[in-house]
Amino acid sequence: MLTSRYFPRILATLTILATIVTIAAQKDRLSAGEKILWTDPGDPSTLDFQYGIGGSERQPQPPFHFTDEDLTGTSPKVNVTDGRGAIWNVKWGREARPSTFCTRLAWACGYYAEPEYFVREGRIERAHGLKRARDRIRHDGSFVNARFQLRSDTPRFLAGESWAWTDNPFLKTREFQGLRILMLLVSNWDTKDARDQEGHRSPNTNLAIFEDNSTGSLRYLYANADWGASMGKWGGTLTWTKWDCKGFAEETADFLKAGSDGSLHWGFEGKHRKDMVRGITTSDIQWLLQYLGRITDDQIRTGLTASGATSDETECFARALRQRIDKLQQAVQTTRITQERHSKHH
Repeated sequence: MLTSRYFPRILATLTILATIVTIAAQKDRLSAGEKILWTDPGDPSTLDFQYGIGGSERQPQPPFHFTDEDLTGTSPKVNVTDGRGAIWNVKWGREARPSTFCTRLAWACGYYAEPEYFVREGRIERAHGLKRARDRIRHDGSFVNARFQLRSDTPRFLAGESWAWTDNPFLKTREFQGLRILMLLVSNWDTKDARDQEGHRSPNTNLAIFEDNSTGSLRYLYANADWGASMGKWGGTLTWTKWDCKGFAEETADFLKAGSDGSLHWGFEGKHRKDMVRGITTSDIQWLLQYLGRITDDQIRTGLTASGATSDETECFARALRQRIDKLQQAVQTTRITQERHSKHH
């Protein structure tokens, strides 16, 4: 007879098998369309970090009308419609600012991101029955400091679909490596994926798939859909933070160190750490820098301010991000020098 000491092993095995079956079934469902992780953004230095991927024309327009409260995740959120009938997910708290900024950074490097805007103040009509959001929307409907994320049918978020850092159509490609480097760059420690979804009734993964028919042919856009746990300290449950420039700046010295043999040592600590840093090379960094390296300091400052950063936060984050990008460039240079010395000796 099985004893209780074997139950954890059996449960773990069943969870792994369920994940494998789920991913295999997903591959069958999505087999008809093209899978896309990255598209060429052109010259990133020309992109508008004030408004991001949605541009000025798609920013939320009042009046805002309450639809319902979104109780997924941990942040207070509600869904609203705006004056043009567009649907928005409104989020408050520590994730609102990093989410708005990091989607601009990801978009400028060629990765899909949903249009997001930071709204400093406004009013939501007829909000009622609130739970988490009751302290964020006053009795007169007014609110401050909220992230508005557009809900759209094209591309359409596929509820229940996800992917894993260890199992996807893009493993070992430069585009996939580049996304992982971006996650490390902004210290996004909340790297939940399809493996974390098992056993949860509500969504518990940050890797999403969107269905897109805008080009006339079916495409599936793979994306990291939650950047809210960024721009703070990495680490464990008791140490990580969000939108914390003091912590972000303090850890910049350990962000990346390149060995004389070309090895890379990442300071990052977070969920699935090994899967986030394993196998990244300086060639991958060099590829990403074709885009990341062309983003200017003015764009970074503009994006930070548009995402709700104070003037002090803007300067602090911009300086730390530039130092981290410099470290990426230095790692590439260190490897190049090592290779040149090695070739001379042979």
